[in-house]
Amino acid sequence: MDRDAEFTLPRGATGFFRPKDGPLPETDRRAFRAALYTAARAAGGRVGASGEQAYPRTFHRAVVEGTDGCVVLCHAHHPWIAFVPDHRDAYGEEFLAPPPWAHASADQGFTVLDHALLTRPLSEVAPSVLTPGEWSEVRFHGITTLGGVLFNAWD
Repeated sequence: MDRDAEFTLPRGATGFFRPKDGPLPETDRRAFRAALYTAARAAGGRVGASGEQAYPRTFHRAVVEGTDGCVVLCHAHHPWIAFVPDHRDAYGEEFLAPPPWAHASADQGFTVLDHALLTRPLSEVAPSVLTPGEWSEVRFHGITTLGGVLFNAWD
């Protein structure tokens, strides 16, 4: 199978858009919160500190307390979930393997992204998946991984 076919970057993956193309899609925040509470119950924990996406971040974030303390990221424009060890405004290679209770998010319609995909080098991504302007931002910010492209705070 072609590795580039494994995960396609749709419009809005980087958080950048051209006004002529119209607004980016939005992940349903209520669905994300519902998935968080379902995951917390599955983990035997509870939803702790959370924060909605704020410019220029491309993601919402929350902690499921009573577990391993990892932070749950939810992409603001696509229903993608990732796990990281701490709060930051951008990520590169810090992604964690999904915990056992991550299935609860998948059961709620979210795609749980794993460590291998998120830490995939951009050198393995087909150049056509990003616009020239997005590639320029990638170079300017020194982004080297797919996860860094998806979960960022570029301006």
